[in-house]
Amino acid sequence: MAVNPGALAHEPEARADAKRSERLFFGGMAFALLIAVFVGFAPTYYLRGTFESPALTPSLQVHGLLFSTWMVLLVVQTSLIAAGKTAVHRRLGIVGAVLGVLMMVAGGYVAITRAQAGLAVPPPGMTMAVFLTLPLATLVVFPALLGAALWYRGRSDFHKRLVLIATLELVIAAVARWPGVLPLGPIGFYGLTDLFLVAIALYDWRSHGHLHPATLWGGLFFLASQPLRLMVGFTPVWIAFTDWLVA
Repeated sequence: MAVNPGALAHEPEARADAKRSERLFFGGMAFALLIAVFVGFAPTYYLRGTFESPALTPSLQVHGLLFSTWMVLLVVQTSLIAAGKTAVHRRLGIVGAVLGVLMMVAGGYVAITRAQAGLAVPPPGMTMAVFLTLPLATLVVFPALLGAALWYRGRSDFHKRLVLIATLELVIAAVARWPGVLPLGPIGFYGLTDLFLVAIALYDWRSHGHLHPATLWGGLFFLASQPLRLMVGFTPVWIAFTDWLVA
């Protein structure tokens, strides 16, 4: 069969265009998530002086610093890949793995101690048991997705999608703090956060004609965890556990 020289000549250019599009998308997603977190926590953390918010406890300051560092690191890591600095990206990946562990320790501590102190206030219509499933489920969902991302660190296509989906679990808390979202309950903050996952899926369809396996399975795990954690919150075992936990 005859080979079209013109088509061969355009292949490197097409691959370069695909790479640029990919880097723009994942870099843009990282930046969008950073903005989402800033908007959600601006009144109580980033711009709390402007909004005259109450002073933060040391544990909340540490919690905010760790999670903010993760969001900045996400943007830095995507920028390093775009710049072709993969060696630096890999070294910073070790920092990211350690940071992930510290975030879970801090997140669990803050969720439990604030509930014990009566400072965690569930939205209208939600019990404390159900409310506690939201932050405590993060201690399972985020490590599972990040662990999968680290397992596939040699497969950049898997790795970057799983890191983004893992980060969506962290972004839920920020989205819930967007103006007017919290009164909507889980439908509001989960639904809006899931739009970022939809964006990843649409990118896959547009660029590859199908969902990437990491988007499919990581996304399904992330989505399934949302109603599942709410269902767990109504079980007698969980209610008894949370009563003991906050006593």
